[in-house]
Amino acid sequence: MKTVIMAGGRGTRISSVACDIPKPMIRIAGKPVLEHEIECLRDQGFTDIIITVSHLGHVIMDYFGDGGRFGVNIEYYAEETPLGNAGALYKLRDRLTEDFLLLNADAIFDIDFRRFVAYHRQCGGLATIFTHPNSHPYDSGLIVTDGNNAVTQWLTKEDARPAYYRNCVNAGLHVLSPALLERAPGTEKVDLDRQILKPLAGTGKMFSYRSPEYVKDMGTPERYGAVCRDYENGLVKIRNLRNPQKAVFLDRDGTINRYVGFLRDINDFELLPGAEEAIKKLNSSSYLAVVVTNQPVIARGEVTVEQLDEIHKKMETLLGRACGYIDGLYYCPHHPDSGFEGEIPALKIKCECRKPKPGMLSQAAEDFNIDLAASWVIGDSKSDIQCGINAGCRTVLIGKNDEYFGQQFTESSLLAAVDKILEVEKSEKQS
Repeated sequence: MKTVIMAGGRGTRISSVACDIPKPMIRIAGKPVLEHEIECLRDQGFTDIIITVSHLGHVIMDYFGDGGRFGVNIEYYAEETPLGNAGALYKLRDRLTEDFLLLNADAIFDIDFRRFVAYHRQCGGLATIFTHPNSHPYDSGLIVTDGNNAVTQWLTKEDARPAYYRNCVNAGLHVLSPALLERAPGTEKVDLDRQILKPLAGTGKMFSYRSPEYVKDMGTPERYGAVCRDYENGLVKIRNLRNPQKAVFLDRDGTINRYVGFLRDINDFELLPGAEEAIKKLNSSSYLAVVVTNQPVIARGEVTVEQLDEIHKKMETLLGRACGYIDGLYYCPHHPDSGFEGEIPALKIKCECRKPKPGMLSQAAEDFNIDLAASWVIGDSKSDIQCGINAGCRTVLIGKNDEYFGQQFTESSLLAAVDKILEVEKSEKQS
């Protein structure tokens, strides 16, 4: 499979870091960002690369040459006049005869590309975009999907967005079919998002591949500094799903948000003090933050799936405003007891996902290659702790000190629980 890397950006927002070289040549851990990208591709067998260049393109071509010393084969397309971030693709149509990877050259990433490509082939669409939660969804383009991960809406930065939304952001990595290039937009300069991809939303031909793997742009000096720290701390490589992941599984009601009994009304959803800070600490750690919650209100007919989705959108939006995010969310809609008005008989079953059974954790482990023995569960009830024990995780109870259900620790809040887990991790690394 060919890989096209778009490396023509000027990087005006990061000019204070480097103004005399192309943005993809800015160094992280002693190497240009683009070199890190090429190494990630090469190590997974993606060695046939085309780089599109424009601004100071000779710097890139002089450094990488034909790619031989990096173990890849590199061709170039040099834009004589600016073609936007996708205009060069139409000049390359004769070379793009099969599905290809299309990547931005100004992001640091380390992802399992084979897994990404396999998902694209499984979906059978014209485009698959890599999406993830990030720490600034409020100023990012948002992707809205249906239950099959088909993209239904593409909300660019200038588009109006609803009050609450999922933190699902386009990361700038794509698998595309050459069929997308059969008709040119009619303009010399082409915007990839607005003119090629966004029109596919709602057609059932574009899919979202959501992953917690590390992909971050370094478009501002602040983000560049954060990326450098993450690389030095090993977080970039740790997140690749080829490696076993560690997770902290979080109960929802009474752990992240205020407990009000069965939460039926979105207006009753309120984050507990310190919840945002706790989740931000997980985001900066080696752990994934994954929510697992029993929601019997679905089976009881008291809340629809759509209403629950809106509640979860509110949770993600509130966390996103504080620069925090969750990597995954799983809920059990079942309830074994009958006799409720409006209940849904098909969901009144004894399932394997309702806590204290570990089904939701097992599904997350399969989805994200999570090592459950290296993971933790934080919750405020006996069923949360027993679920963690059943899955082989360590556990922290949020509650009174005299309650013991087999947990390793009891803490007063989610923030205190996360601090304890990170303290244990640090101690274990030092021993």
